[in-house]
Amino acid sequence: MARTTSHDYPLTEAQPLYWRVAAELLGELRDGTVPPGTRLPGERRLAEHYGVSRETVRQALEVLRRDGLLATDRRGSHAALPGPPAQSPASLTFPVGAGPARPCTGDRATVAWEAPPPEHAAALGLAPGRPTLVHRYTSATADGTARRTALTSFSAVALAEVEELARYRDRADGTASAQLRRAYDWMRRAGLTLHHRDTISRLADTPSVRVVRRVRDQYARPLEITDLLVDARQDALVYEFTLPAAG
Repeated sequence: MARTTSHDYPLTEAQPLYWRVAAELLGELRDGTVPPGTRLPGERRLAEHYGVSRETVRQALEVLRRDGLLATDRRGSHAALPGPPAQSPASLTFPVGAGPARPCTGDRATVAWEAPPPEHAAALGLAPGRPTLVHRYTSATADGTARRTALTSFSAVALAEVEELARYRDRADGTASAQLRRAYDWMRRAGLTLHHRDTISRLADTPSVRVVRRVRDQYARPLEITDLLVDARQDALVYEFTLPAAG
């Protein structure tokens, strides 16, 4: 007797394994687990996820591709179901604590290719001493006193997935000005859905407030970590939250 999923692919005992994988993946596409337009992980990762071979995954993807449920380009396969693309809150600016995107003599941002702080390396899954792209941001008062400083380290995943970030490696000398304000937009455009967590704490015996932001993608892979220090004597950190409409 045939058993039908909540989607379109009927399952019977005689159906091959790749058909079952296609049905399960379609379920994740349609229930929003994988949002429309999101890039799927590679065949190896999918094979590990479903406990099958890469060839089985390849055949399952072909089934979905044939039915117009996946689109494939040079960056991989994307969910092609109708629906709004994944969005992140507009208030998620890079780096955390950065001011509005306008010319400001008190703001400076640079990038370097260097080993990140040990706690950053641990959070990003980097081996100790392994270099990566490190972004430094400073916002100062008219007399040059720093009001807030942010140090961001990017993961190997972010550099592999986001072309715009990877391009900075050859010019990351730590001195040239570098604006990565669109870093989160670049990540979304690469098919990544962003999830962030901010931890706010007061530094003992100082007037500073520390914010640590960790950003991961839809597969829980770390993308970046930022340490922000704000001098509470001359600056204020403001967070905005948008509540969903009642319905």
